[in-house]
Amino acid sequence: MKLWKRAVGAVKDKNSIVVVYISRRNSFRNPELEAAIIKATSHDELHIDKRSAQVVFLWIRASPVSLGPLIWALSRRMEKTKSWVVAIKGLMLMHGIFHCKAPVVQMMQRLPFDLSTFSDGHSKPNKTWGFNSIIREYFAFLDQRAAIFLEQDNQTNNNKVEERLLFVQQLLKLEKWQSLLDLLLQIRPRAENMKVRLIMEAMDCVIIEIYDVYGIICNEIAKILLKIYSVSKHEAAMALRVLQKAMKQSEELSLFFEFCKEYGVLNATELPTVTRIPEEDVEELERIMNRVSVLEKTINYKECFKEMNQMEMTTVVEEYTRGTLRTIITDKWVVFEEKDEQHYGFSNETKIVAEDDAGKDHLLLPLVPINNVPVYNPYELPDLISF
Repeated sequence: MKLWKRAVGAVKDKNSIVVVYISRRNSFRNPELEAAIIKATSHDELHIDKRSAQVVFLWIRASPVSLGPLIWALSRRMEKTKSWVVAIKGLMLMHGIFHCKAPVVQMMQRLPFDLSTFSDGHSKPNKTWGFNSIIREYFAFLDQRAAIFLEQDNQTNNNKVEERLLFVQQLLKLEKWQSLLDLLLQIRPRAENMKVRLIMEAMDCVIIEIYDVYGIICNEIAKILLKIYSVSKHEAAMALRVLQKAMKQSEELSLFFEFCKEYGVLNATELPTVTRIPEEDVEELERIMNRVSVLEKTINYKECFKEMNQMEMTTVVEEYTRGTLRTIITDKWVVFEEKDEQHYGFSNETKIVAEDDAGKDHLLLPLVPINNVPVYNPYELPDLISF
């Protein structure tokens, strides 16, 4: 049965190549490039035509104009296929195109085809569900990978506002790389019948990409930690969230590599130990956040008293009761002027009434002399004036 499938697949590939050369040419078609794509994504699950894949990569590096015909041909083949073999080879080819580092490839925001709902149509679902799953996961990663590009900013700016904006941008970009790593860790064979050469080759590509992405994350974290002592509480909270996520991902990476080693993925057996984020860095960042929080509270505390210092409240209220002038001294901050100088005082609430009302039920207390009023210190609470 497998031999019959291989024969049918070979016939389909040859017919596709013949159609390419006899079809009408236009600006979106390149027969040589299309033929190389068909050979690199053949139906043969036991053979990978790496030579044809290299031809595709050379076309992209040599001529940016080739991107249009490549997208057209590869999209057309991926959208028509119902074979998991062709689909996984197409994704691996697209993965290699991203690593060509051609400027024209960086302009691609998304993959030119959609395999998010791919399902093999040549075998029973109970035999191909694992292949369908890994193709969908591989596609989700590459689609997100196409939307993320690493910007190297070599310009330095002494403006603190712009430095803070740049710091936040670095954190946001780092969170995107971490989400990309999450998608990579989802790509894995989940069925026992997937121990075939083609799947192992795809997993080798995934593991290499994991180390590239994780290396970028570690380098960006190192840059962030150098600036962490001069950031605000909000920025420190963002950085702490990134560090905690990195610690979790390092543990997930170790488990992922152990799984790949047991499954038999070649590159997983030759990988070095995963570098983990030290817990001391996270604890230090938490201490920085606590210090920033205390500092902000202290600043707010001082600003509160400065506002009180600037407030001029009327403390002497004149009111006429039956023709008698009554003076009321409140327990609020008051401003006194004496010889063009201002003094600030604080006193208990005291009432002074006229002599004609002295026989009535009033509290008679002496008025506090102005000269005895203490000078206001913005960093100390004033003492109550005693009589």
